[in-house]
Amino acid sequence: MAPNVTSTVVDEKPEKYEGNHVHDVYELIASHFSSTRYKPWPVIASFLSTIPTGWIGLDSGTGNGKYLPLPLDRPNCIHTIGMDRSLHLLEIAKNAGGSPREVVRGDVLGKGWRNGVFDYAISIATIHHLATNERRMHGVQRLLEAVAPDHGRILIYVWATEQDEASKRVIPIENQTSETGQDVLVPWVLASASGPDQKKDANAVLHRYYHMFSQGELTALVHGAARTLGLKVGPRCDGRDMGVEIVQDDWERSNYYVELRRWKND
Repeated sequence: MAPNVTSTVVDEKPEKYEGNHVHDVYELIASHFSSTRYKPWPVIASFLSTIPTGWIGLDSGTGNGKYLPLPLDRPNCIHTIGMDRSLHLLEIAKNAGGSPREVVRGDVLGKGWRNGVFDYAISIATIHHLATNERRMHGVQRLLEAVAPDHGRILIYVWATEQDEASKRVIPIENQTSETGQDVLVPWVLASASGPDQKKDANAVLHRYYHMFSQGELTALVHGAARTLGLKVGPRCDGRDMGVEIVQDDWERSNYYVELRRWKND
């Protein structure tokens, strides 16, 4: 039987908590983790297939870089730069799909580039690793800032408290009516095939921190981040200089996701 997902409380500085329960863990499990993450999810693949030729984008929290080669039916028509904190995962991502890829080490809350430099950005299963609501909102804000204010497009995925039948995870929900999700530790059984660079014993169980999102919580982060930046949330309209439209707001395969589009009036 797989180890249980357990509820947790972030009882120390969030940066330290994330270091212990996210960043350190991914450095240890990188090879094993990558071997289980190879098939693009349909909505994400569809989103990238609609990006115009010549656009440059960011995969914030790229992991093993599985989305960097997309769209497969138009190879090299767009250029996605992968960013991650894990050096071991970046070593894998830099050759994702069997071709050299541009990757950079960085933090999703950092400012490694000027505002508006990217045409699009994706953040897949990353923001849920940030340990406070303020840091999660800051992560969304960084994505809104990273893309072009007049046309930038964004797709964000996070794990949901609502899991489908295929999920192996049982999420301990302490308050069934909670609108603020649930902080949990999700076990990873480190197989012996993890590679010679890993220091843990075979079959050791490591625990990764996740904030499991409740329905509407991701959308609330978008509204909060937009408000901080002085952006209207909604379709382009007169009376405001800049805004962000929520194109999609849905659930897929135990994840909540939003698709966003920046706009700017002349």
